[in-house]
Amino acid sequence: MTEIIIGIDPGTTVTGYGIITIKGSSYQALDYGCIRPPAKMALSDRYLIIFESLEQILEKYKPEALSVETQFVKHNVQSAIKLGMARGIAILAAKRRGMSVFEYTPQRAKRSVVGNGRASKQQVQAMTQRLLNLASPPTPEDAADALALAICHAQAMRFQELCPI
Repeated sequence: MTEIIIGIDPGTTVTGYGIITIKGSSYQALDYGCIRPPAKMALSDRYLIIFESLEQILEKYKPEALSVETQFVKHNVQSAIKLGMARGIAILAAKRRGMSVFEYTPQRAKRSVVGNGRASKQQVQAMTQRLLNLASPPTPEDAADALALAICHAQAMRFQELCPI
């Protein structure tokens, strides 16, 4: 059975996405990239662009599951709120299609792909390239992170560590 998973690294200026398919014990990248609404655009308009872009991607690839990064708040509460809204948009787009939604910390995604929860962006890119048999490391970093989230969920499915939200 082939399953398609989309990973999302949410953001208001750059939202990374990565779509993989699982065939047995191997993974293949179907597509990856970033949604980049103009930074000078009103925030509500950027959210609309993110939502509409995700709707198009979901319609094209028809994934069964969404793997999204959990929200992390360090210092700037306003940034966390904006990021949370972008994350919510991705979840909403998936749930409107009846998809399962799963969340993982950045550390867990890194550990799944690299074996180290504190891995650098370059290490994530290199291992994502290797695991997906890509000709070059996936860029930009947001797309590599999204692919790592998709791989993380694929591995969690294998070990039945599912935590739906």
